[in-house]
Amino acid sequence: MRRFLLYVHTGRRAALQAMLSVLEELRLRNVRAVVVDDQVDEILALPEDMAPPKLLTFLTNGAVDVLDAVSAADLVELGIVLGGDGTILRALEAVRAADVPVHGVNLGHVGFLAESEVEDLSITVSRLLDGDYEVEERSTLEITVLDAEDELVARHWALNEASLEKADRKKMINVAIEIDGRPVSSFGADGVLLSTPTGSTAYAFSAGGPVIWPEVDAMMLIPLAAHALFARPLVLGRSSEAAVEMTLDNRDDAILILDGRRSAHITAGMRIEARLSPRSVRLARLAPSPFADRLVEKFQLPVVGWRGRGPRRR
Repeated sequence: MRRFLLYVHTGRRAALQAMLSVLEELRLRNVRAVVVDDQVDEILALPEDMAPPKLLTFLTNGAVDVLDAVSAADLVELGIVLGGDGTILRALEAVRAADVPVHGVNLGHVGFLAESEVEDLSITVSRLLDGDYEVEERSTLEITVLDAEDELVARHWALNEASLEKADRKKMINVAIEIDGRPVSSFGADGVLLSTPTGSTAYAFSAGGPVIWPEVDAMMLIPLAAHALFARPLVLGRSSEAAVEMTLDNRDDAILILDGRRSAHITAGMRIEARLSPRSVRLARLAPSPFADRLVEKFQLPVVGWRGRGPRRR
């Protein structure tokens, strides 16, 4: 039997109502729905007026498979995510190891990762069930954290960005920047951002970084409010590795934040190494459109007066 994963923003009535609609559509098409157990627990714990009663029945009468995230990802052919970009990031964490594509239905605000809108939900689900979609690969970051003695502390990954930030808002941190094993600069700053092209329209955009088209195989390093003459964003290729060290003169700690969701404590002498990961994430796209059109739509850019190129003259 075919199985689709459903992942939802459990704090939004609209998302829960949309989840019910998808469950009913999957049942009509004889496709089994899979829901992560943590999400089911969250939904069942909601106030009575939040979740549709029929949805609660679906989740408790055996009509769906309720599994842990790893088991769920191993069974499904595709994930449907109902929420904003944050919900899509959580879903990708669940399925990344199984290489499962996901499709985001936007119930958030800007929603750069989501493609379709909830108003078109029935058509969207029908096309996904029919396999009428393309898979787009998105680069991710591979992050290694070392202690002051260069011993491995942890390994992480990120789709948007890894942000090293000061822990105390009143202070700054001192960092040394290394690219491909060579020293580049050192300065005091609020932090340093390491971003993928996907993240270039997220935190990196707000930090003054360039917008990079998703298919570009690159990584950015962006100083955050640096006290330095040379503190411009750097764009690195796949073969490059960036390192950010908390210099030993730091008296205050920092926090490494991954995709705005996961975090790690960083102290003086510790080192964060970043490179583009060989493992990407996969997004299911119904109608891939030019990225320029997505920029205009999501940021509501002014394009009035554009005439475009007319027919080519022979």
